[in-house]
Formats: sequence, structure tokens, C-alpha cells
Amino acid sequence: MSVRTAVPMAMRLSWLVLFALMIGEFVTDLPGPGWATTFLPATVVLALMAATMTLQVRAASPQGDPRPPVEVDPPVTGRWTALNSPADKVPSHGTHVYGQTYAIDIVAEPETGEGEPSARPAFRWLWPVVRRNRAFPAFGTPLLAVADATVVRASDGQRDHLSRNSLPALAYLMLIEGNVRSIVGAHRVIGNHVILDLGEGTFAVYAHVRRGSLQVKAGDRVRAGQWLGQVGNSGNTTEPHLHFHLMDGPDPDSARGVPFTWRGVGVPANGEAFTAGEQGQEQAEGYGQEQVGEHVADA
Repeated sequence: MSVRTAVPMAMRLSWLVLFALMIGEFVTDLPGPGWATTFLPATVVLALMAATMTLQVRAASPQGDPRPPVEVDPPVTGRWTALNSPADKVPSHGTHVYGQTYAIDIVAEPETGEGEPSARPAFRWLWPVVRRNRAFPAFGTPLLAVADATVVRASDGQRDHLSRNSLPALAYLMLIEGNVRSIVGAHRVIGNHVILDLGEGTFAVYAHVRRGSLQVKAGDRVRAGQWLGQVGNSGNTTEPHLHFHLMDGPDPDSARGVPFTWRGVGVPANGEAFTAGEQGQEQAEGYGQEQVGEHVADA
């Protein structure tokens, strides 16, 4: 087992031990002073967690000279806006873990008439606290293969939760839900996902996929522009969007990030609107929403 694989496992084990100590303090009456039975062990565990977290970040950080950007097709078509882009800062999401050093988030931004409000609901301070996913234009849009590839992971059994784009919902996400997901593991952070092996040690990650929408499974060969599934709102998200990144291995727990550039688009900066080409659009439209199946869920 490599260090890059063992460190995340040690982190989760530390969380479990800490929770066990906290529960034990309330449900048992162990002999001896509290500092010896609870405080001291908890302090040791917290110190180990801090050390493990440092090792996790260091293991996921780029080593040596950065790889040149890998050029691939855009994973979507139409008009979108970039958020948390590596064009502005690296690591783009404030961390190297899960291979997301050069990750990008994108949200659909359809054209609207002059003077008309955006089709994408804005962030609210208080109300509405949450919104249903169909209020966001990204939800249900097709995800396309960025290159000829082999599917190495495909999972779409997690639910699409309601939006978290209000102050109360965002606080809940950051203080409670996000931490719980991190403890459980990468698969709960990225939600439903598909990972493609592009060859030459490069893997593409599509995160937060819509439940029940995947049209591929592990082992399938796909062609560039082929419909893989749909944008959803599963995992650690505030609203329906696509989180995309390249990495150097198939396991987000142990992979390092790889720079990318989208053919015909480049790497859009944070807040920059862009229009992806029409490659794969006819296939996506022809497939039809009804062919996704009745098992697709709408939160």
C-alpha cells in the first residue's frame, strides 16, 4: 500500500476514534480523572489527525516540474460560466487532495434577452433557503466524453440533494454536511461520478453527476463526444454543476492533479462565460431525455 493511499485511510480512522472517545465520555463512566480517560486520548488523536492531514496534502501536491496541459474536448456544449478555475489560482479549490489541483467548476448560463434576469437562480441571503434542482439550467444537461477513453469508474446511486445557495444552507454545507462527507470519503465528496482513462497516465473526472443518468459502466470504451450521463447535484455541492479535472491515477484518494485545456475554449477564468462547441450535440439531443430511464431522480 502506497503512502498516498494509506494517508486518507489513516485520517478516516482517526475521525472514527475521536467520535468513539466523544461518545464514550457521554455513555460510560470510566475510572480515573477525565483528563486521563478522555481529554488526553482525544488530544493525541487530534495531534495525529493534524499530522495526517499535513501528510495528505503533501502527498497530493505536485512533485517536480508540472506536466504540460493535456488538451481534450470540452465535456459540455452550450454557454457556461467557470467557477473556481485554475486559470486564477492553483490549487483552484484551495487543496490538492482528491487530485483536484487543476479542477474547474462550471454552471450553465443560457443566453437571455436584454434586460432579462439570468436563467440561473442567484444566491440569496435568507430566502428561499433551498431550491429544487430543475430551477437550475445545468441540471440534466448532457455530459460528453472529452476523448476516446476507457471507463474505469461509474457510479450514480447517490441522491441529488436540494440547492445550498442561500446563507443558511451554505453554512450547513460548510459546517456540517461537508465535514461529514470528507470523513466518509472521496466518493461522498464528488458524489455520483465517472472516471475515464484517457491513456498515457491521464484520467478525467466528472463529479456531481445526476442520479441514474449514467449511460456507461466500468470497462466500456467510449468515443470523444459520446454521451456519458447528465449534470446533477450529488455530493459536496451548492447547486447543480459540473466539477471536472484531470489526474494521474484512477483513484482520487491517491492521485495528483494534471493541468488541462479544452480544445477551442482553453481554460476559462473564474466568472468568465464561454461557449463550448457543438461536438456531440446532435448525439446528445437525439438520445432523448426519455431514454435515460424512469430511475432518474429529480430532487
